[in-house]
Amino acid sequence: MRQVLVVSERVAALLKQRKETVAVAESAAGGLITAALLAVPGASAYCLGGVVIYTRQAWEAVRDFEEGLLEGHRSATEQNALIRARVARDRFKATWGIGETGAAGPTGNRYGDSAGHAWVAVSGPREQAVRLATGNTERLANMHAFAAAALELLEQSLRS
Repeated sequence: MRQVLVVSERVAALLKQRKETVAVAESAAGGLITAALLAVPGASAYCLGGVVIYTRQAWEAVRDFEEGLLEGHRSATEQNALIRARVARDRFKATWGIGETGAAGPTGNRYGDSAGHAWVAVSGPREQAVRLATGNTERLANMHAFAAAALELLEQSLRS
């Protein structure tokens, strides 16, 4: 978890410096992305909130788009991660949104993704997404890896 906290401190400093905000829609990371952002003192200046979209019911409660946008896209895909990032950004009226979706383990998900597979995305002044494949079946290690990757992607976006 230390790596995640180190990255979140850098992200927090950049967001504060730029006077920008972030919101999170995460799944397999289980709230660790949001928790890491909130662990930095002064988080209310940049972190507007987050939602863990772990089930279909949770997704239906927060989405505000047509179901057709996801048609043909499995859960742990680039498109789904980007949509989650956009929904977080729009719903919280943040500068940036982070989206994450994957399979933490110890087994894969029902869509055929293996444990350790995830997509993380950011949406804001620029959008990008990254696919992860840790090769690990250890659930907590994957959750930490997904959170770190999401925060690193935001940091990269803030620096470019």
